Amino acid sequence: MTGRAKISCRNLWKVFGPDPAGFMARHGQAPQDEHFRDEHYIGAVRDVSFDVYPGEILIVMGLSGSGKSTLIRALTRLNDPTTGQILLDGADLLKATPTELIELRRHKMGMVFQHFGLLPHRSVLSNVAFPLEVRGTGREEREKRAREVIKLVGLEGREDHFPRELSGGQQQRVGIARSLAVEPDIWFLDEPFSALDPLIRREMQDEFLRLQKLLKKTIVFITHDFDEAIRLGDRIGIMKDGRLVQLATPEAMVSHPADDYVREFTRTAPRDRILTVGAVASPKKVPINGVNVMASAKIGDAAALVLSSDKTIAVIDDAGQPVGAINREMMIAALYPGGAK
Repeated sequence: MTGRAKISCRNLWKVFGPDPAGFMARHGQAPQDEHFRDEHYIGAVRDVSFDVYPGEILIVMGLSGSGKSTLIRALTRLNDPTTGQILLDGADLLKATPTELIELRRHKMGMVFQHFGLLPHRSVLSNVAFPLEVRGTGREEREKRAREVIKLVGLEGREDHFPRELSGGQQQRVGIARSLAVEPDIWFLDEPFSALDPLIRREMQDEFLRLQKLLKKTIVFITHDFDEAIRLGDRIGIMKDGRLVQLATPEAMVSHPADDYVREFTRTAPRDRILTVGAVASPKKVPINGVNVMASAKIGDAAALVLSSDKTIAVIDDAGQPVGAINREMMIAALYPGGAK
């Protein structure tokens, strides 16, 4: 991706222990695994750097204890990092005063967490309008905005319902609407759908993608589910033991995992829905001879055509020009990297 990053994270550390700053200083701001072990400190986030670009959905994932939730709390300064830098539109978030931070959260950041956190004694309308109430927005204006986002998330007609009267998926929609009420530039979501049943979860993913198509927010989304990550994310970052092991597009991650840990994460990935023909084709061009496939097509969509032919097929770009070639053997190797015949 190109252009100026919306969020830039540089050499971020979050250390837990009696004196994290002193611990970091003793080890030149770069402690090693043995230092954490010997001194009984916990490196929840270790030297993490990345950029998030305007309108991008960046997925951060990892197993329990990998540091992904600690990272998102550091980015929002719900937990202050030990060392490092977080730039928001070029401004250092770690230098923001408490008052400035409150204003940023009220006006630029939206947050959605796994536990909906709805106020049980307030209606849907009142829950969604609550952050605007805290901001000091007048009742008429805040309720007007709340009704707009309630409609946006598909809950029109339930404004007067209470959380106990809603399903889990509907409660999460209220949480999403509440976070959108302040019209944030950046949206932070920490496993927002993981407590939902599989069918409702799929429905909420569809809703999320629909909203993103309309709103084009800059999003950091935490999950432990690789299927969810590849369905929602423009890029995926995988964390292990506090470190960002790899950050790449789903296709690049499946094609070129950084290490065995990432390889295991992607082992059961639906390659047919992730890899494009262009990524697995030979760069050697062949003449276009009646049958061809688009380089941008997913291999699952092109598989029947390629597997049914005993010839090498031309791969073309969007302009119809040959950019490579693919045959049955290449397609089998892409679909079954373990060597299935």
